[in-house]
Amino acid sequence: MNTEIQDRVLKAANGFAMLFVVIVAFILGLGCIIGGGVMADYGQDLGVLICIAGILIVVAASICINGFKVLAPNEAFVLTLFGNYYGTICDDGFFFVNPFCAAVTSGTNEGALEIKKLINKKVSLKAMTLNNDKQKVNDQEGNPIEIGVVVIWKITDAAKAVFCVENYESFVSTQCDSAIRQVARQYPYDVSDNGDEKSLRGSSQEVAEILKTELQERVELAGIEILEARISHLAYAPEIAAAMLQRQQAAAIIAARQKIVDGAVSMVEMALNKLSENNIVELDDERRAQMVSNLLVVLCGNKDAQPIVNSGSLY
Repeated sequence: MNTEIQDRVLKAANGFAMLFVVIVAFILGLGCIIGGGVMADYGQDLGVLICIAGILIVVAASICINGFKVLAPNEAFVLTLFGNYYGTICDDGFFFVNPFCAAVTSGTNEGALEIKKLINKKVSLKAMTLNNDKQKVNDQEGNPIEIGVVVIWKITDAAKAVFCVENYESFVSTQCDSAIRQVARQYPYDVSDNGDEKSLRGSSQEVAEILKTELQERVELAGIEILEARISHLAYAPEIAAAMLQRQQAAAIIAARQKIVDGAVSMVEMALNKLSENNIVELDDERRAQMVSNLLVVLCGNKDAQPIVNSGSLY
């Protein structure tokens, strides 16, 4: 593989000027054929030569028709001449090049029919989107996860894209799969209990930048630029999804309970302080402990408490 091939911008001739020349050549050739035929009918040997010259002019003009190329914005022609790289046309417009040049693009070697389909194909320089199918990988902790990525990319060097890889579209897709596996192994799916590390779910921006850098290094040899790489799908694999959901629910319940207990203790403390400050009632340690227990049950319980009215004495 010759990875040193780079775009060589070709300054092609103006297509309209050459079109005028070809039309004039056709008219001239047809005139020579008709005039030479008439002269030959009158027995003039020069008429045969003029007729042959006219035929040659028409054939040459017909060959030149193959040299006309039309390019829209953000398209390119990669030209070869008898198997050698000839140059690349990147400007939009109507051009004329060597009629023996062939414009090629990347493809597969599945037979002559496929190769014929690639002749005179344009290479698109537009931004393209690769919606990579979700795949099952393992994160840093070994948990199987499903991850999918959307990649926006474009060709910056058409010659490299055509000659350095067999098919640049499948090349980007394959390298994307490999980069996803490499990046996913470096991070856990979710943060740990201390929450001091990056994760695939919690640090999507940082992971996307790392994925973009990793993928750019892999497709550099094909003359491709990665504009953006984003995680479009992220989930635990089905075989562990239920267990992980229970784990997340347990963590959420524990966090909620901790908050409820903190608030209940604060409210009990405030109630006891208010009772003491306002001299509403004097409680010994046993009654104070019982009151604290009752208040915590009421405040921390999942259901509404049923109050019991004490109609007797306090003690």
